[in-house]
Amino acid sequence: MELGSRALSCAATLLLQLLLFVSSVFAGDIVHQDDVAPKRPGCDNNFVLVKVPIWVDGKEDMEFVGVGARFGPTLESKEKRATQTKVALADPPDCCSKPRNKLTGEVILVHRGNCSFVTKANVAEAAGASALLIINNQTELFKMVCEANETDVDIGIPVVMLPQDAGEILKKNMRNGSHVSIQIYSPKRPPVDVAEVFLWLMAVGTILCASYWSAWSARETAVEQDKLLKDGSEEYIAKNAYQSSGVVEINTSAAIFFVVIASCFLVMLYKLMSYWFIEILVVVFCIGGVEGMQTCLVTLLSCFRWFEHAADSFVKVPFLGPVSYLTMAVSPFCIAFAVLWAVYRTISFAWIGQDILGIALIITVLQIVQVPNLKVGAVLLGCAFLYDIFWVFVSKWWFHKSVMIVVARGDGSGEDGIPMLLKIPRLFDPWGGYSIIGFGDIIIPGLLVAYSLRYDWLAKKTLKAGYFLWAMVAYGLGLLVTYVALNMMDGHGQPALLYIVPFTLGTLITLANKRGDLKHLWTRGKPDRPCPHVQLQADELNR
Repeated sequence: MELGSRALSCAATLLLQLLLFVSSVFAGDIVHQDDVAPKRPGCDNNFVLVKVPIWVDGKEDMEFVGVGARFGPTLESKEKRATQTKVALADPPDCCSKPRNKLTGEVILVHRGNCSFVTKANVAEAAGASALLIINNQTELFKMVCEANETDVDIGIPVVMLPQDAGEILKKNMRNGSHVSIQIYSPKRPPVDVAEVFLWLMAVGTILCASYWSAWSARETAVEQDKLLKDGSEEYIAKNAYQSSGVVEINTSAAIFFVVIASCFLVMLYKLMSYWFIEILVVVFCIGGVEGMQTCLVTLLSCFRWFEHAADSFVKVPFLGPVSYLTMAVSPFCIAFAVLWAVYRTISFAWIGQDILGIALIITVLQIVQVPNLKVGAVLLGCAFLYDIFWVFVSKWWFHKSVMIVVARGDGSGEDGIPMLLKIPRLFDPWGGYSIIGFGDIIIPGLLVAYSLRYDWLAKKTLKAGYFLWAMVAYGLGLLVTYVALNMMDGHGQPALLYIVPFTLGTLITLANKRGDLKHLWTRGKPDRPCPHVQLQADELNR
């Protein structure tokens, strides 16, 4: 790659280093993470999302999403079996005492506060209500549990909480004299959505492509060095030939520092999350995406003889240095693509553009950034492993929320999450949403997988006798286990590296130790290759 394009690549890589760890595999859950009381008989329901379609004067007007209580009967899962019932306002509004208005099977709408959820439910059931809708005092939802000292938890009516804005709309329609009725049902998610299968293929395929590109580049560099040395060039020339390839090798200190910087940046994202901050991230993502897309397209087109001349002809550009004509031709298309995605990123199929930019950026980073040996890879993946666990699970103790999940979801920003992730819409999920995976969950293990293929090619190992095949299988299995855990945990966020790191790193270390290569891979990291002069003499003797 030419000098100007390489300079931009390094800049984009440095920007991405601050954003790699901001998300892990995550399933959307709009329920606020409040303290959950222990389950007990009569108060042991699972928390479920509830659909509440609204009819105003006989016409379906809108639909809200609420959350079911820990107590009460199991909600109907089929829309066609859910009964359409009239809604009545509670009097008093908090429903902490017997309502003044007479109820004949209506759904009663009450405010949160002044007494426990169980008390409201008992009062509403005794007054003749068929269901209870509790309006939260915030835009978020709250998990309704039983108090520790409550014994009257044998509730016979459904209890659902709706967000504050939904309650305001319902009350406004009823105060205007409109006839308002609702349905309450909780459709079940499929055990496995096709989107998760495609996302798995996307992540595995991205690492596969990036690994082969990285190995091909490493082999070409090695061949070029051999040619220079065979021609009697000085070691200085070989050293500069390697540096001109633009590869950035990270060391142990950089791996640790990388995770520390990512932690600081994650906290900054958490504290400053807002609409304008998301806009800044979109701009940063577009810059990296343009460079990644441009690099991939130029490399791909250079393989065709029709574009060889354009790829090998350069023009000097201020601040960038020599830039090929092919890069100049491709760049406007890449910029236009990123700008169009940024402008129309809220439309239904904008995820396609985001994935294209993201995959191109990931592949470019995996080709530029490399780990030199297994030791650096182990330190990087080990730190990332602890990082993911801390910011998904442990951070709740200090911040009262999972910092990683809040940032990935984009809470408080008014937008649907940050752009630094790959996503696919859930195709057969009645709740919609996206299956997503963060860049860090592909790039961090991808660095180790790409290293294994570079080693195999330089050592001239077969696929079965090498390490790449097993590293690739280990990554695929680790990601698969992540999705299994995600579904078993009822859609709550899971740190993907918690499962991926032990599979990939554990497989390589175990296999290298069994084959007797562990010490060599751990320290040198590269296969022993004879000096080109010695190899040349050996070839002449064998003739």
